[in-house]
Amino acid sequence: MAETSNVRVLVCGGIGAGKSAVTKLFATMGATAIEADRVGHEVLARGGAAWNAVASRWPDVLTTGGEIDRAALASIVFADPGELAALESFTHPAIASAIQHRASGITGPVVVEVPIVLPLAGEWTVVFVDASLDVRLDRAQERGMDRVDAIRRARQQPERAEWLEIADHVIVNDSDLGTLQERASKVWRKIVADAS
Repeated sequence: MAETSNVRVLVCGGIGAGKSAVTKLFATMGATAIEADRVGHEVLARGGAAWNAVASRWPDVLTTGGEIDRAALASIVFADPGELAALESFTHPAIASAIQHRASGITGPVVVEVPIVLPLAGEWTVVFVDASLDVRLDRAQERGMDRVDAIRRARQQPERAEWLEIADHVIVNDSDLGTLQERASKVWRKIVADAS
């Protein structure tokens, strides 16, 4: 069996690209999945690594219990690129550090789904899940998201060219689940072979 303890994979891509599906497929192939969204919630929770910075910059987003109202924060940062950049400067390093810490305690391959470019990209294998904007927006709507909101969020995410620049592998997700499974399996085998 190939040595996989040093396999560390970031699965990235825009909204509706199929990051979750690829992450789940990699998990069925032996990887332990770390949920970046959960880590993001933790760093913003009261006492979390980014809570003080966020509470200081945007005190109006705090609930009466001192928690960050994520919807209120989202309405601010997704309306202003400067505010989003400020939030990312607080949260991205904290999320990357927490993910790295969790991964260090796991023996075996680790996979993390990320909708953002984290400062782990040079250390981890980056798999970009690619799909056209129309396909991604349709998928977001199928999950119950308003199309206008999905477009707004897509515009705040890295451009395709930025993902391609850091990607070690690209999985095109423009077809059915069976095709995605085949493509993901091929990429996973290559990642494991390269790690051996």
